[in-house]
Amino acid sequence: MLGSKLDILKPEWLDVVFTGRNKAYGAYELRKENPKNTNRSVVIAVILFVVIISIPTIINWIEGILPKADEKVKVTDVVLQPPPPVDQTKKPPPPPPEPPKPRVDQVKFPPPVVKPDNMVREKDPPTVEELKTADPGQTDQKGDPNAQIRIDEPVGNSDTKQVTEEDPNQIFTSVEQSAEFPGGLDKFGAYLGRSIRYPAVAKENNVQGKVIVQFVVERDGSLTDIHVLRGIGSGCDEEAIRVLKASPKWKPGIQNGRPVRQQYTVPISFTLQDQ
Repeated sequence: MLGSKLDILKPEWLDVVFTGRNKAYGAYELRKENPKNTNRSVVIAVILFVVIISIPTIINWIEGILPKADEKVKVTDVVLQPPPPVDQTKKPPPPPPEPPKPRVDQVKFPPPVVKPDNMVREKDPPTVEELKTADPGQTDQKGDPNAQIRIDEPVGNSDTKQVTEEDPNQIFTSVEQSAEFPGGLDKFGAYLGRSIRYPAVAKENNVQGKVIVQFVVERDGSLTDIHVLRGIGSGCDEEAIRVLKASPKWKPGIQNGRPVRQQYTVPISFTLQDQ
């Protein structure tokens, strides 16, 4: 169209529009100065924008050239309390018991030391025949055939065996034979898969993840002290505790040939099937 090729904003059209009209009227001056005012406004806006963006850089530059004031260090006198007085009436603890005798006789086996012959005072090393019936040791020691085998433990001359009773309520974190679900981890995973009911709130909010649960496997295999170490919320934590409370009895942990209480930590995964 012819009208689409006309640019009525060009200055030449301004005189055509105001032909025979009062050009001293404000509208003529506004339209005449419009391009100049528009360019001036754009330049001012760009300058203000650059200045505002550069304010943090300018402040950091000014702080860098200004001398920094000396930092004031606050010195606080610390008064150390004197140690509590020693209770003279309290008896010192008894010395440790003498270690029992070794199971096998020991013969003194001195370590090799390079010395002149006239300074050697140790007796000759044990012969091969002596080592067939005795173990090398620090001193000559008569063994006790009824003693337990002791490895990397000190031995002594005591004939009595020190019997230590373990606390029946002690909770172990690591034992010789760890507690386990009947059938192993695969059966435990299958149990969780068929027992967990995904909370409705978690489904609606698409909550997924792992709930870390800790509990104690008692000596009879029951689970106690079930609590969440790290949860994901939306009812999943409570569901994990419910499933473990309904779990069948586990095989208890074994330490020194007898069942003990063992602390156990398991991750329970909550995953939506349609993901």
